[in-house]
Amino acid sequence: MFREVFEKYSWEDVLRDIYAKTAADVEHALNTRKRGLDDFMALISPAAAPYLEQMAQLSHRITQKRFGKTIQLYAPLYLSNECQNICTYCGFSLDNKLRRKTLTGMEMMQEVEYLKQQGFDHVLLVTGEANKTVGVDYLRNAIRMLRPHFANISIEVQPLDQEDYEQLIAEGLYAVLVYQETYHKDNYKQYHPKGKKSNFDYRLATPDRLGNAGIHKIGLGVLIGLEDWRADNFFTALHISYLERNFWQTKYSISFPRLRPAEGLIEPKVAISDKELVQLICAWRIYNEELELSISTRESALFRDHIIQLGATTISAGSRTNPGGYAVEPESLEQFSIDDDRTVAQVRDMIQHKGYKPVWKDWDRFETNQHISHAV
Repeated sequence: MFREVFEKYSWEDVLRDIYAKTAADVEHALNTRKRGLDDFMALISPAAAPYLEQMAQLSHRITQKRFGKTIQLYAPLYLSNECQNICTYCGFSLDNKLRRKTLTGMEMMQEVEYLKQQGFDHVLLVTGEANKTVGVDYLRNAIRMLRPHFANISIEVQPLDQEDYEQLIAEGLYAVLVYQETYHKDNYKQYHPKGKKSNFDYRLATPDRLGNAGIHKIGLGVLIGLEDWRADNFFTALHISYLERNFWQTKYSISFPRLRPAEGLIEPKVAISDKELVQLICAWRIYNEELELSISTRESALFRDHIIQLGATTISAGSRTNPGGYAVEPESLEQFSIDDDRTVAQVRDMIQHKGYKPVWKDWDRFETNQHISHAV
């Protein structure tokens, strides 16, 4: 279990080691052929800031070698805003007074029709954490309904037990995104004062349960703005390292959500600048060439236009963060405010203008092997 690895590290010691990194450590990380966690520490440290241009160039070369000039597109499909948790940063938090809505099967299909018209073949199903309303039975039925319409179905919902994941995988589930939000265990409770999400250890063990269930892909990440982003990303890298050793047949992705405005949420405790976020994304790409790096519409159009050339491989487009936001109830309360509000067609055109190819679904096994051999 990852918990056994996690408990060997102290947040304070990790933070001290990151800020103690020197220019020599950064240069070693940039020039070595095999990089480890200590090199990742150097690349996310303040000492790496003067090397950002060099990091960006290296990240660009690595990404093109591994993924070619392709950007995968996906759409989040919010099925419900009902939630039993109180989270201080989320618009769906139980203590926020908003009208709750869970899509019916008919409403789901209205959203599906809209997304298919836009060209999407990869959909991410998102709900609040409400087991009684949007539990395993609801999710299983949703996947069963949507499977004929999408080549790739992922979920971002409440953590589940291993047998629950096995049921959903049998229905056609491909990937699960589960964010720890922060690995700072001592402060985790203050952001999650009520609900099942307040159980730090159960959430921390979710990727283990997913790996044991045989999921194809696991997405990790932290909510940037809660705690020090450098320490949180080190622990994410530690988590990925553990998972890759123990569940080597599973693919992995990392997302970089920054705290965005939403109904009733807290202000970011720690800010990260655009330049620092670029440093972080490049550090991840240099550290691990195999990871998919995902950038959502939380980020600005300008930022997303540039980051696809520096390491990102997956982006959302035309996103709505409220249940029924595409076709059923476009004006209902969203989970958080998006920044890049361009249409799907505009994002597609931007990708092509940059000389990249928009990819609407994951490559199958044959296509992936062919693509890798050609890229290398």
